[in-house]
Amino acid sequence: MILYLDASALVKRYIAEAGSAEVNRLIAQSDIVGTGIVSRAEVVAAFAKAVRVRLLPRVDVLTALQAFRSEWQDLVRLQITEAIVAQADALAWKYGLRGYDAIHLASAVFWQEAMGEPVTLASFDRVLWQAAQKAAISAWPQDLE
Repeated sequence: MILYLDASALVKRYIAEAGSAEVNRLIAQSDIVGTGIVSRAEVVAAFAKAVRVRLLPRVDVLTALQAFRSEWQDLVRLQITEAIVAQADALAWKYGLRGYDAIHLASAVFWQEAMGEPVTLASFDRVLWQAAQKAAISAWPQDLE
């Protein structure tokens, strides 16, 4: 399986919360795992927010941050090109997506076209998840609706 993780799914790899065990199993079952380069900033911003709003202790988040940064190079990191941004423009309008969600969907669509094989987009964002299905991308988890 070729797996594309948006930031909402990628965070669950490093911060134990609902869905974390499932994300880790999915990653282990996948042949190739990737994400858009914007995920790096999104994930770290989510970590910083967890500390800022005192959701998690700083020491725990620093451990998660270190693990994330050390594993970043292991991911296929899809670059954001003008073509992907143009496709994100159309997807944002068509499906009512936020900017980075449109970038994630456009990146997954691009990757699927480039690989010539199905790509599964893992997301816990309901709007992005629904848009992925409409855009002929397999969305995970199967029961998010």
